[in-house]
Amino acid sequence: MNVFSTEGYSHYPVMLSETINNLNISDSGFYIDGTVGLGGHSYQILQNLKTGFLIGFDRDSNSIEIARKRLEHFKNFELIHSSYKDLKSILSQFDRKKVNGILLDLGLSSFQLDNPSRGFSYRYSSELDMRFDIDSSETAKDVILNSSDKELANIFKKFGEERNSFKIAKAIKKLNNSITTDSLIDVINRVTPYKYRIKTCARIFQALRIKTNDELDHLSNFLDIFIDFLEPKGRIVIISYHSMEDRMVKNKFRELKKDNTLQVLSKKPFIPTDNEISLNRRSRSAKMRVGEKIG
Repeated sequence: MNVFSTEGYSHYPVMLSETINNLNISDSGFYIDGTVGLGGHSYQILQNLKTGFLIGFDRDSNSIEIARKRLEHFKNFELIHSSYKDLKSILSQFDRKKVNGILLDLGLSSFQLDNPSRGFSYRYSSELDMRFDIDSSETAKDVILNSSDKELANIFKKFGEERNSFKIAKAIKKLNNSITTDSLIDVINRVTPYKYRIKTCARIFQALRIKTNDELDHLSNFLDIFIDFLEPKGRIVIISYHSMEDRMVKNKFRELKKDNTLQVLSKKPFIPTDNEISLNRRSRSAKMRVGEKIG
């Protein structure tokens, strides 16, 4: 398994060999890493390019800067602080209409999760931030403050698939302005049976993160357009980490297959090996789906 270390951060690119194999990289091709993170997948793509080119996007400017340092000895790439949903406008800046392959790894990076100041994890005491893009305006705390208890319950149910959503939302709204990761956890624990607390915290934090960053909207917008920007026989590789994302990807691939525009290359998604999971437990929920444009 490939482990990258940059500026003290260890990074395990999920299903790295499977990703590179399924992108079917041409050394003269043009590729997109729509979620560059700390650059682990991008590094391996660039290793396989000679005259080709890579564009990497990420909404997290801190991740972009770390990735830029990791990739600095390569010359044939550009990193852009943006979302993969902006694929069309960014390609137009490069006077490029189509590419040979696109990768999305939709997971939250360990760099983000293990940074207490970002507020992504219930394991650390911090402000409830959760923004991928620290220049964006609305934090997870703002989501809570600006939502009614009913709206908040819908967020927990829709994005966290939380059954006890209304009871939790009603309790959280009583916090008023004093909302931190600690106070949020305290409230969840008070209204949740002991044996369900950890999983409930995980679902609530996931739901707030998805809402704060409009993650499913970004994915939906991308899925509606990506096929138009793939060359014939171009590959799309998407790694997701929860059922909502995977369902969206599966359904779009199925729709494009029915339209005879995409060949789905594996009936079932690729999943990490037991060995990879033993080395990187955060990979355990990953599912990779792969398609090739027909034409």
